[in-house]
Amino acid sequence: MYQIENVLRPYAWGSTTAIAGLLGRPASGGPEAELWIGAHPDSPSTAIHPNGVTQPLDALIASDPGHFLGSESVAEFGPRLPFLTKLLAAGKPLSLQVHPSKDQARDGFARENAAGIPADAAERNYRDDNHKPEMIFALTPFKALCGFRSPAASRSIFEHLRNVLDSAAVEVPAIINHVISDLGQSDANAALKAAFSRLIQGGSPVSDAINEVVAVLSAGAPLEPHREALTAMVDINEAFPDDPGVLISLLLNHLSLEPGDVVYLPAGNVHAYLHGLGVEVMASSDNVLRGGLTPKHVDVGELLKTIRFEALGVPHVQASGTEFGQELYRPPFKEFQLQRIELGPGAEPVPLAQSGPAVVVVVAGSVMLDSPKSDLLLKRGAAAFIPDAEAPVNVHPVQGATDTSIAFAVTTGLGN
Repeated sequence: MYQIENVLRPYAWGSTTAIAGLLGRPASGGPEAELWIGAHPDSPSTAIHPNGVTQPLDALIASDPGHFLGSESVAEFGPRLPFLTKLLAAGKPLSLQVHPSKDQARDGFARENAAGIPADAAERNYRDDNHKPEMIFALTPFKALCGFRSPAASRSIFEHLRNVLDSAAVEVPAIINHVISDLGQSDANAALKAAFSRLIQGGSPVSDAINEVVAVLSAGAPLEPHREALTAMVDINEAFPDDPGVLISLLLNHLSLEPGDVVYLPAGNVHAYLHGLGVEVMASSDNVLRGGLTPKHVDVGELLKTIRFEALGVPHVQASGTEFGQELYRPPFKEFQLQRIELGPGAEPVPLAQSGPAVVVVVAGSVMLDSPKSDLLLKRGAAAFIPDAEAPVNVHPVQGATDTSIAFAVTTGLGN
């Protein structure tokens, strides 16, 4: 087992206090958006050997993939850690985005390589050849946009906007009427695509409509029965004025997650995290196609080819327990599953649900990782990489502890 040091990403949207508060360390003074825990080559964790020597985790794994990952993981995913774990702290909205399927990522990565686009170019869409399904476990109240509403539900919101503009004696922008017409098509998927495609083009028709709508709503126009969606729209506009994503947000489901709620995000799902702290797990990839709420590159054509224009229910993940006292969250992806481990003082140890490699991060108290080969003490804020060859591992409370300890562990979903 290896204790690992992890990379903090200071994106501008990050909270300045949430990750530091969770891990019990002083805040840096700047935004702390994501703590990357894994072996992605862009920001690999650093493994600490028993003799104190340090090594990038991706290099350690590459030195003996069979030992560190296990033969089953190598056969399924290749000689790389198949998942990436993050602590994510959104202080303001992230970009409106979608992730490609595995085929789309492979083809897009090869196409951009062939075109000679530098790997770190701002206009690059595909940073690697992998897909990026995700799952988020809310640690605090967490707000997000996730997937399309039904066209009828979205049309009702835009009709409400038309009505409040009429009541305020404000001329209804043409694009509002066009979107209402788009959403009235009999083919639901075509209706969503038409409305989204119209709004994503942006320009003055969209920005002027946003300004009119926000001005009327801010002056006290009625929000009911769409208070949540319209309040979120006004808040999003404060962070990204006139951005097409402001109106696009009305096409999407609004999630209000409570601590312990979990959702997964498959390829093609349009989403944006708005505010909150969570444990995020994903396939090890950095492929993001953005559609708004960002100063970064937006490729509308590629985005439209990637999105699944389909109204779906919110994809919640429910905890499943085992006879060993394990609390597991299993999305429909092979790359990862999440285990939450809570240990009161003097509690019985909990087996680590491990299939292939695993990482563990402690967010409260301290735990002892124990295997037939070694043991490792992890205090609050610390993390570890556990090779496949180390299993089985048990997670113990620290002897004499008086507080409850909480840790999260991620392994592959191959054992499901």
